[in-house]
Amino acid sequence: MNQIPVTIRGAELLKEELQRLRSVDRPNVIQAIAEARAQGDLSENAEYEAAKERQSFIEGRIAEIEAKLSNAQIIDPLTLNADGRCVFGSTVEVEDLDNGGTSTYQIVGDDEADIKSGKISVSSPIARALIGKTAGDVAEVMAPSGLRSYEVLDVQYI
Repeated sequence: MNQIPVTIRGAELLKEELQRLRSVDRPNVIQAIAEARAQGDLSENAEYEAAKERQSFIEGRIAEIEAKLSNAQIIDPLTLNADGRCVFGSTVEVEDLDNGGTSTYQIVGDDEADIKSGKISVSSPIARALIGKTAGDVAEVMAPSGLRSYEVLDVQYI
């Protein structure tokens, strides 16, 4: 399997979720299954079916996180030396040349992406257009509303 880029903070969040799933959610669902079994007939027991479905989800998510962490390439933005180029982990300030607004984004892994906090996925169209650019370059992004142009104002490794 290919290595999955992830920032240090993203790896910490995955580890925290894994810990919660193993120590809190898994025991809770096991208890719910035991309680539902105690009610008798399992063929018409909605609580039992819901608990089994929840258990399946939890076990699948645990396996998914373990696989991601085992294949993770953890990148610390503070140690990057990309000569001012936009790379994974960098924080980029851009100006939308169509409306003049400015935005700041950090390019992160798919699991870390959260547009409300300024974190965009490395696989998103805007991140793909920004990769390799330096301050002063213009990136063109094909958005649902049409072609958008962004000028890179600053690239930081924070």
